[in-house]
Amino acid sequence: MSRLSNSLVAIAALLALSTVAQAQSIRVKCEKRADRSTASIDGTNLIPGTYSSVLTSGPNTAQAPARATVGDEVGFDFSSQPRDIRRGATPLSTTFITGGQATGTLLDANGQVVATQTARCRVR
Repeated sequence: MSRLSNSLVAIAALLALSTVAQAQSIRVKCEKRADRSTASIDGTNLIPGTYSSVLTSGPNTAQAPARATVGDEVGFDFSSQPRDIRRGATPLSTTFITGGQATGTLLDANGQVVATQTARCRVR
C-alpha cells in the first residue's frame, strides 16, 4: 500500500511541475505599408486574469486597454485602419512602425512585465 501511495505522490508532483514549466509566451506580428501600420500581440500559457499590452516601435508607444484572459490566452490588436479601430483595435498612426520592427510587452494587472518579444515586421 505504501508503494502505491508513493507512486501517486510522485505522479502528482510530476504533473504539478509540468504545469509550472509551461512558461508564459508572447507572439508579436506586425505589418507596415505606405498607408498603414498594424500589429497584434497574443499571450498564451497565462495565469487567468487581466492583462494589458504595450506596442513599441522606434520612439512610438501605444498601450491597449486591459482585458481578461479566455482560458489561458489573451490577444490585442493595434491598427491605423479606421475599420479595425471600430472593431476594437488600439489606434496607431499610419507611420507608427519604424525601422521594420516592433516590440510587444504583456503586463499583468499590477503593471508587471509578464513577457516581451521583438518582431521583424512585414513591410509591403
